[in-house]
Amino acid sequence: MEIKYLGHSSFFIKTKDAKIVMDPFDPKIVGLKFPKIEADIVTVSHHHKDHDQTGSITGTPLILDWPGQFEKKGVRVWGFGTYHDKTKGSERGANTMFKFESEGVSVLHCGDLGQMLDDAFLEEVGDVDVLLVPVGGFYTIDATEAIELIKKVEPSIVVPMHYNKGDWDVSNKELAPLSDFLKKIGSEGSVPVDKLVIKREDLEEEMKIVVMKVS
Repeated sequence: MEIKYLGHSSFFIKTKDAKIVMDPFDPKIVGLKFPKIEADIVTVSHHHKDHDQTGSITGTPLILDWPGQFEKKGVRVWGFGTYHDKTKGSERGANTMFKFESEGVSVLHCGDLGQMLDDAFLEEVGDVDVLLVPVGGFYTIDATEAIELIKKVEPSIVVPMHYNKGDWDVSNKELAPLSDFLKKIGSEGSVPVDKLVIKREDLEEEMKIVVMKVS
């Protein structure tokens, strides 16, 4: 399995048989170009323009924007209903987290998760090898809350997303920088990588934080 970061909350996963895009964004909102990309599966955590621009994806993808269980081309997908805020959606609506499982590796994309999750909910989600988690606060959980979630989930790999990168545009101005999260979790020396190539047998027991460059 190969994972690339497209920016903001968007990622591209390539397995042996499938291509997956998560939360494709409007470049005008995020301030980054969105690549021309083909996919078999596209997930949308919620319908804000910086997360739901499925029209930019080529091919004939299965587009998922609601909770449930799905499967295509050897990829099993679970959608879990959560909220974009701490008031049961009254401020920003619903958010769907998507868990992907393929080639013996599980990936959980939190979308714009705005609430803390209890143990019963996380038990339903099950084991997670790679956690893609927002850390910028304001619209989502912040760095401290993200770390609390990480401790509960206990993934092998954590990839932070949805933070202020300075040169990004309006959608990030209210967000805290990635450095806040890295300082609090003790990974200030993290060197950004271009992509993640993950095999089941290579996953380590000790958790690691991986900062990804925008592809």
